[in-house]
Amino acid sequence: MQLPAPRGPVTALLFEALTRPPHEIGPLPGPAGGRAVEDEDLQLALFACYELHYQGFDGVDDGWEWEPSLLAARQVLERRFEEGLAEAVPRPFPAPHALPLHMRRALARLVAADGDGPCLAAFLERKADLGQFREFVTHRSIYHLKEADPHTWAIPRLRGRAKAALVEIQADEYGGGRFERMHSELFRATMRKLDLDDSYGAHLDRVPAITLAIGNVMSLFGLHRRHRGALLGHLAALEMTSSLPNLKYGRGLRRLGGDATACRFYDEHVQADAVHEQIAAHDMCGGFAAEHPALAGDVLYGAACALALDRIFAERLLDRWARGTTSLRAAAPAVGGR
Repeated sequence: MQLPAPRGPVTALLFEALTRPPHEIGPLPGPAGGRAVEDEDLQLALFACYELHYQGFDGVDDGWEWEPSLLAARQVLERRFEEGLAEAVPRPFPAPHALPLHMRRALARLVAADGDGPCLAAFLERKADLGQFREFVTHRSIYHLKEADPHTWAIPRLRGRAKAALVEIQADEYGGGRFERMHSELFRATMRKLDLDDSYGAHLDRVPAITLAIGNVMSLFGLHRRHRGALLGHLAALEMTSSLPNLKYGRGLRRLGGDATACRFYDEHVQADAVHEQIAAHDMCGGFAAEHPALAGDVLYGAACALALDRIFAERLLDRWARGTTSLRAAAPAVGGR
C-alpha cells in the first residue's frame, strides 16, 4: 500500500516525515475542529499511524512503528478521537452491580435499541444498483481486507473463558487455518467478481473519514490494553448485528447478478456469525465481565461505539445516494505521485 494523498495540514506534515528515514518529529498541527469522527485529516492521520502496526506502507521505513516522537504525536490524535467518540456515543449506564451477571442481556438490549436506525442492508437488498453496491464494497474493503486483525490484539491480554471464546471466534475468521477460507480472502473474491481492485489498501484515497473511523476505533481499542473491555464489546456488537444484514447483502448481490463465489463472503457470515453471536455475548463478554466487573461498563461502551459509527456510516451512504451522488471521494494522487 502506498501512502495516500494528504487531506489537511496534519497528514501533509505526517506523510512528508514518513517518506524519510525515522527521525524525531515535532508536534503535529492542531485539528481543524468539528466532528472528530468525520474529520478527514484526523482520521486519515490516525489510520496511517495505526497501519504501521499492520502491513505498513511501501517506501516507509518499518522503524517508524515505534519511533517515540511519532507515538507522542499519535497520542494527541487519539485524545481528540476519544473526545469525539465521547461526544458522539453516550456511555450506557446499567446497574453496575448487576451487569457482570447479565452482560448478554445488556448487550442484547443495546443492540435492540439501535434497531430503529437507517437500514442500509434493506436498501442494498432491494433497491441498490450495481454501482451503489460496488461503492459499498469499496468502503468495506478498508476493514474486510484485514478482517479480524484488530480484535486479535486482545488475545494476549485475556485469560480463561474470555480468551478461549475469542480464540474460537478468531479461528473461524481466519478460515480455520485454510487460506482460501479466510474471511479476508472471501471478500477479495467478492471484489474481483465486482471488477474492483482487491489489493490491500487500494481504495484508501476514495473512502471518507467515517469509513476510516470505523476501522480506527478497532485499532484504538486493540492497541491499548486499557481498552480491552471496549474491544470485546465492539466485537460482540459486530457479531450480534451481522447475520441478518449479511443475508440481505447476499440477496441484494444475487439480485444484481452475483454468483455463488461473489456471495460466499456474505453467506459465510450468515452462518458463522449466528454462532459467534452467542459465544461473543455469553462466553467472551460475560466471562470477561465476571472476571473484571469494574470494566463491564467498558464492554457496553465498545459495543455502543460500533453501533453508533455504523449508523453514521449508513446515514452518509443513504443520504448521498438519495441525492444521486457518489458516497466516495474523488480520486487523488498518492504522496510523491506514486
